[in-house]
Amino acid sequence: MEPRRATITRRTGETDISLELTVDGSGQADIDTGIGFLDHMLTLWAKHGLFDLNLRAKGDLHVDEHHTAEDVCICLGQALDRAFGERRGLVRTAHSFVPMDESLALVAADLGGRPYCVVQAEFATPRVGQLGTDLIAHLFESIAVHGRMNLHAQVLYGRNDHHKIEALFKALGRALDAAARVDERLAGSVPSTKGVL
Repeated sequence: MEPRRATITRRTGETDISLELTVDGSGQADIDTGIGFLDHMLTLWAKHGLFDLNLRAKGDLHVDEHHTAEDVCICLGQALDRAFGERRGLVRTAHSFVPMDESLALVAADLGGRPYCVVQAEFATPRVGQLGTDLIAHLFESIAVHGRMNLHAQVLYGRNDHHKIEALFKALGRALDAAARVDERLAGSVPSTKGVL
């Protein structure tokens, strides 16, 4: 099988982003978005999903973190979509429960090409580090839409917002890793009764 990799560049009036992704990696991450907590979450995502991610982002952080965080996740979704190609032979659906101390999160993923996202999570604080907690659902939505995938993410319980968000990103990495695995029994066929995704 050809290496599943993608390179994405996005330059707008708000951000300048370069991203290199290897799906079948070892969890290596080199990330600098200017948003420390987002760097931390994406590093965890890569480590737990065994994705290799090289990411540089410069954005209008003098305004706020919204544009930079959003565009980073748009690029990440685009990279996943490109790296998955026709998605032949993929397991396609998977889920992961991840505990983080007192918090527990679930993410279920379907790489069937139909973008949709549901996030059920409540946060007690307006931000963790430089990242607004109201952005978390939007970041998952950006990955889902641009990655052409169905994501359902839920914090089942927890007290600490850092722990809740960390559990979500770890679960996202693990669910995507499992869904993106190639099942030899499919012999390269499209994982759908329709014959197309």
